[in-house]
Amino acid sequence: MDILIRPAEPTEYDELGEITAQAYIQDGLLAFGESDWYLGELRDVAKRAAAAEVLVAAQDGHLLGTVTYVASTGGAMAELSRPGESEIRMLAVAPEARGRGAGQALVQACVDRARAAGDIGMVLSTQPVMRAAHRIYERLGFVRAPHRDWQPIPGVEFTLLTYELTL
Repeated sequence: MDILIRPAEPTEYDELGEITAQAYIQDGLLAFGESDWYLGELRDVAKRAAAAEVLVAAQDGHLLGTVTYVASTGGAMAELSRPGESEIRMLAVAPEARGRGAGQALVQACVDRARAAGDIGMVLSTQPVMRAAHRIYERLGFVRAPHRDWQPIPGVEFTLLTYELTL
């Protein structure tokens, strides 16, 4: 059965928050492990949904993953987008659902939304160890933008890589 990409429903927020948190924990993506402050942000889907569009990948009634699409109009969820650019945040696929195309389908849905909105580009941040995600981004035409890499935590040696897509 095909993967369905659609907006998240409020009744799914808790499950999506847990999928996101567990993906980051299991992949070792949090600077301070399970005591990391960012874990609360990852679990707070309602907060993201109030400021951006949270999408889900579903198959046979099961949630496989999620992504936050930040429109080019910006808002509280925008981190590094410039005027005319939309942004992808917090892409996460449940570990048991990986390898089925959910991640790529979620990113493609964001690209489709940006194109439909007439955006000039998209941007996203990723960690150096997220190699599977990098392959998805590159397959879809994103390119590294090292001049936009940044450190989200001042004083902590933790750099996020930036990818851009020209639309």
